Parts: sequence; structure tokens; C-alpha cells
Amino acid sequence: MKYKNIQLKDVADIVMGQSPKSVFYNTDGKGIPFLQGVRTFGENYPQIDTWTTSYNRKAKSGEILFSVRAPVGRVNWANQDLAVGRGLATLKIKSGYSKEYLYYLFKKIGSHLNSLATGTVFTSINKKELEALELKIPVNLSDQEKIASYLQKIDQEIELNNQINDNLIAISKAKWLDLLSSTSTTEVVMNKIAKITMGQSPKSSTYNTNNEGLPLLNEATDFRENINPQRWTSDPKRVVYPNSYIFGVRATIGLTTKVYQKYAIGRGTGAATPINIIYDEFLYFYLEDLFKFYSQTGSGSVYINISKKEFENYKIDVPKISFIEQFHSEINPLFNQIKNNKLQNITLLQIKKDMLNKYFQ
Repeated sequence: MKYKNIQLKDVADIVMGQSPKSVFYNTDGKGIPFLQGVRTFGENYPQIDTWTTSYNRKAKSGEILFSVRAPVGRVNWANQDLAVGRGLATLKIKSGYSKEYLYYLFKKIGSHLNSLATGTVFTSINKKELEALELKIPVNLSDQEKIASYLQKIDQEIELNNQINDNLIAISKAKWLDLLSSTSTTEVVMNKIAKITMGQSPKSSTYNTNNEGLPLLNEATDFRENINPQRWTSDPKRVVYPNSYIFGVRATIGLTTKVYQKYAIGRGTGAATPINIIYDEFLYFYLEDLFKFYSQTGSGSVYINISKKEFENYKIDVPKISFIEQFHSEINPLFNQIKNNKLQNITLLQIKKDMLNKYFQ
């Protein structure tokens, strides 16, 4: 496959976002959906929580969005017409180039974009620097489209697995709530059913991207939607083992996720392991309740930061052991299906990573 070197300005027009006055913002769905920056970026599409009745810059549905202020280099699709604030820019791809290919290319070079960012408090990258960005792209449009098509199929399969898992969780939670409302319970604290481990970040000098040591889950961004560690460490300080739950404990809290291999966990991550397997599914829903509680009350002046003591002493309502055993027997097969789907996603993500390394140079 033949490649050519080309600057971004020759491939796409870059439109930098510009924020409207805050008086035009609302959360009632009036006007046009508004994105200020990456805070509401999902894995594939933005998660909208703000609208604006007036705007300065607009991204059309199907255009590529990426962040130009910290963290620089996050990429997403505009899945509808959006007002775009100053933390984002829009790529308007020129004729002869595949926007899908460019989307995955930006996924691949996101960390490089972040390395180009400057600033003492909030790093950013400007339009001139973006326009001069050197890219290596297949000469033939058909090659660009073929590569992007393979990657889209992988993403679609991952998304389908995620949707199935969401449905299985919803079914399980409904049965859990029904059980708690239909039987007597005893109030206990969390450490009666689970062991809590708080992460501790290794020295940065031990970090690597060569798979040396253990994969590091330093914060919630490393397991948002799918477990995707960005770094490894040769000297882990805290370790989580298979079939434990991990979660964010600073700034972004929750995102409760079960792990199926050994990981190092940093200070933005915590873990909970059931003291008896029959508590497994109960523990998941208790953790979700805990995060809902702290997200509403807060535990820090700027960022939410949940301590080990707060986890261990969180009060929960527990039914009789016979009811817990029955619930585990009924729900565990659903959680096993979730496990299989997540393991398949891990395999798909590795295939995707290998393709990005092979075809995006």
C-alpha cells in the first residue's frame, strides 16, 4: 500500500470552537446541543447535558470533533448538529479523503497531539499548529475506505456487546431491587461483605508502553466503557486480582467494572473483592448505590475523593443469607454472559490496536 506525506490543512478545513455567552445555556433541551470540551465525550458519541439558544460555531452531524484544550487529542463523532465551544475543533474533510479514515488516524495520534500542546495551567493547541501537522495517508481513497470499514465493524461489534450488557445489568438490578423491597434486611457496613483496596500510583520512572510488568489502571479514563490501559509498570504498588471490581475514586467516581486479569491500580482507582462469591452481584449494586450517594453529596471541595474508610463504613441493607444465595444462583449466569461479552471486547480492542499500528503510520 502506497502512502503520501501531507499536512492536515491540505486534508481538512479546521474550525476552532467558540463559546457563546453562558446566559444562553440551559439544561431543558432548548435550542441546539452544546459541547464546551471533552468533559461529556463518550467513547463513540458525545453525551449531551447542555443546550444553547445562541451559538457562534457549529459542527454538522457526521463531522469529526477533537479537543484542543486539556486533555488535547480526544476524538469523537458529531452524531447530530452541535454548537461547539472553545475547547473543541471540527474537521471538515476535503474531497478525495475518507472522513472515517481520518477519524481513526486522529484516534491513533491523539497522544502525539497532546505532546504538542503548550500552556502552564491548561494546555492547548492552536489552529496554526494543527494545520502544519504532518500526516501519512494511503494514496488511494479506496484503501482509506477499506481500512476504515474494518475498524468500523469492530467498533459496531463492541457497541453491540455493550448494549447487551447494559440490558443484562438492568434486568439484574430490577430483580435486586425487588428482592430488597420484598424481604426483611439487616443494616451492616460494606466491609462485612467486601475487602476494599485503594490504589497507589507507582513511580513514573517505572511506566512503559512495552507491556513490561503489569498493566496500570491509574484512573477512571483507563476503564471508561472498556478496560484500556495506556501504560504498564514494572514496579506496581497496589494490585487487583481477577473477579474483583474496580472503580474511580477521585474526580470521576464509579464506572464499576469487573476485572478478569491482574492489574496494578493507581491512586485514582479503588477495588472491592467479595469476601464470599455469593455476595458478588450484590456487591456490584451496593457499589453503584454508594457512588450515586457520593456524587450527590460530594466528599471534597473541588473534586470528589472517596476514602477507604468511607467505603468500608458505608451502610448497606442485607437480606438473609438464603435469599442472597438464591439471588446469586439466578443472576450469576447473567453476569457470566456479561463477562464473556467483555472478554470478547478486550480481544476486539487488541485487534483494533494492532490494525491502528499497522495501517496508521
